[in-house]
Amino acid sequence: MNRVTKLFQPTAPIPKSLQDSKLIKSQRMMLEQGVIRAAGSTGLYTLLPLGMRALKKLEIIVDCFMEKVGAQRLLLPTLTSDKLWKQSGRLEEAKAGSELFLLEDRHQKKYILGPTHEEAITEMLAAEIGLSYRRLPLLLYQVSNKYRDEPRPRYGLLRTREFVMKDMYSFDANSENALETYQSVTEAYNGIFHELGVKHVRVEGDSGMMGGSISHEFHYPCESGEEQIIQCLNCHTPANASLLENPVSSCPHCHSTDISIMHGIEVGHTFILGTRYSQPMNATFTAADNTIQPLIMGCYGLGLSRILAASVEALSLPTELRWPLSIAPYKVCIITPKLGSKEEAASSLTQSLYDLIECHSSFKNDVIVDDRTNLSIGRRMRDAKRSGYPLIIVIGKKAIEDIPRFEVYDLINNQEYEWTDGSLASRLKEYCAQA
Repeated sequence: MNRVTKLFQPTAPIPKSLQDSKLIKSQRMMLEQGVIRAAGSTGLYTLLPLGMRALKKLEIIVDCFMEKVGAQRLLLPTLTSDKLWKQSGRLEEAKAGSELFLLEDRHQKKYILGPTHEEAITEMLAAEIGLSYRRLPLLLYQVSNKYRDEPRPRYGLLRTREFVMKDMYSFDANSENALETYQSVTEAYNGIFHELGVKHVRVEGDSGMMGGSISHEFHYPCESGEEQIIQCLNCHTPANASLLENPVSSCPHCHSTDISIMHGIEVGHTFILGTRYSQPMNATFTAADNTIQPLIMGCYGLGLSRILAASVEALSLPTELRWPLSIAPYKVCIITPKLGSKEEAASSLTQSLYDLIECHSSFKNDVIVDDRTNLSIGRRMRDAKRSGYPLIIVIGKKAIEDIPRFEVYDLINNQEYEWTDGSLASRLKEYCAQA
């Protein structure tokens, strides 16, 4: 049984180093509720057990959708030789932006702490002698920590020096096939965001340091977002106002002036790279006519630790965390009777209630019991709401009646119910269908 008394959830005041900075609600509440902990240096955070549970759930969702498009997961080294970045022609441009972490070993060899891995994956494909067009498309991805010497780390997990990212790289035989791959991955991304249940928009992006011909960004509309998104009420095609040279007065697509502007948090970015990396790094394949051709590449990023914070930022109340059901650290919190109270006799129902919920496939290992029986039910209710557990089930006064009834608080739909143990299975099934 998962118990609150056994959970490592250190709740503490906001550290002094952050008290003078502008804290957005996700940052403040994730710190206060023991989801993350500032790690002593600006822009670095520890993911505590609740945060890790949410991250692992998100990884499972991503893995599922990546498998659907035929992608295979691997893990590349964090360190990349700067020689590879020189070979691709990206090193000097990246240095100019000064966001790279550069290292030198005892043999004076230079390395880069990877913010992204185009060079490393392309070098690996270049070593594949005799790669046939029959093996394409090839989609390879990883989930790993990335590093960026962020000049102004802020907003908790939204802008950090170390972050968790899913980066995928595709290899195709020609531009037409590369575009098909791009579209299939885009649909997979839409599926991931639909699974999370947080509204998102896709806009044309800036290829920037990555290079390539086509780029799109995925954003969560959110007031605390740093990007400005144009919403056209005529053609309904969103655009990133930050990429436009002039002040925005009309839609860049249809030129209608019937527009609105909202803020957004970027949570994903996709690119068609073409031969930007494969040509200088000699990553080739054998075509159907036996000629040697450069691979056509694409890359696709999802900021997983950023998605956690952005989801919370988009959904939460000013003083209470709210999680997407699919990545909530625990979906159900059971609050037991207080020691010495009239309803203490119903404490014996805790184990059977726990087992009944755990039997439902959607709630397996997703139930936690607040067994701090020295505290009142009201106090534990407040804590459970602040932690954002989607379903809170209270074993209270009505649980000692002839037919025990449990008080149920549905935070996602902002509803309250009364369930009996006999109706619990069907109620949970209905809840999952609606959530």
